[in-house]
Amino acid sequence: MCREAGGTEVLEVRQLPDPVARAGQVVISVAASAVNRADLQQRKGVYPPPPGESEVLGLECAGTVESVGEGVERWQAGDRVCALLSGGGYADKVAVSAGQVLPVPGNLDLVQAAALPEVVCTVWSNVFMIAALQPTEVMLVHGGGGGIGTMAIQLAHVLGATVATTVGSPEKAARCRELGADLTINYREQDFVEEVRRGHPRGADVILDNMGAAYLARNVDVLATEGRLVVIGLQGGASGELDLRTLLAKRAAVIATGLRSRPAEEKAAIVASVEENVWPLIEDGQVKPIIHATMPLEEVRAAHELVDASRHVGKVVLTTVG
Repeated sequence: MCREAGGTEVLEVRQLPDPVARAGQVVISVAASAVNRADLQQRKGVYPPPPGESEVLGLECAGTVESVGEGVERWQAGDRVCALLSGGGYADKVAVSAGQVLPVPGNLDLVQAAALPEVVCTVWSNVFMIAALQPTEVMLVHGGGGGIGTMAIQLAHVLGATVATTVGSPEKAARCRELGADLTINYREQDFVEEVRRGHPRGADVILDNMGAAYLARNVDVLATEGRLVVIGLQGGASGELDLRTLLAKRAAVIATGLRSRPAEEKAAIVASVEENVWPLIEDGQVKPIIHATMPLEEVRAAHELVDASRHVGKVVLTTVG
């Protein structure tokens, strides 16, 4: 938990009462969770949990079902599961709506599974359910080396799209190419608008953006006609200017979405679609969780520092059992 908003020094491990499964919920005995940038934002005091949700950090987990609430039929004690959470993952136990729970793919262990729910649900819902990326189209994903980026590259590649991504180092570029990126752009040295248009003069049909205001104008500039820009993060600021004439001329769309604050029924629909469409790709090895490091929960401060510095490729997982 966080004593207050601030740096990693405010993070601490403490004892809390065990959660109890209410109607429609399951309690999971957590084996592992994973660090997301939203956790860092919550720690800094700028991304509080939705009303009524746990103040404990952690938007995903994997473990075994400990108990189920009234009305839960699919899950039972002992099931190996992973789950999309609104909070509470950095803990030994967490309660979550049964509709946000997924079976652990048979080819993965619990640590690997903990790296999946948040990134898979984010990418699938935004790139495929909302932006409707097609196999013949070009996708640009910013921050290809992160958890979202590594998953977006894999899914878009496996489903037949052309993938471009921005990265911050040659090492991350090489890893993204291994995962299926057709074009890697070092944002420290290259202009992504120029680089995308050099290989794809039409521009990008879908852009998955975690930067917000800092990239807004250039993202719209590189959008193809009828392109879709999906903003899922504000690492580059929340307030910017946009010439709407460009959007009108391109018949393009700018979509800003979030996952954490959606109603439980919407999250359940996303989770169901993920299980139907993405889980088979994971089970046959076409898409994999990319884990940079596994650390015990007691080292949560170091894990946050690692993600905050962008020194990772993929996910940083926190384990609660030895």
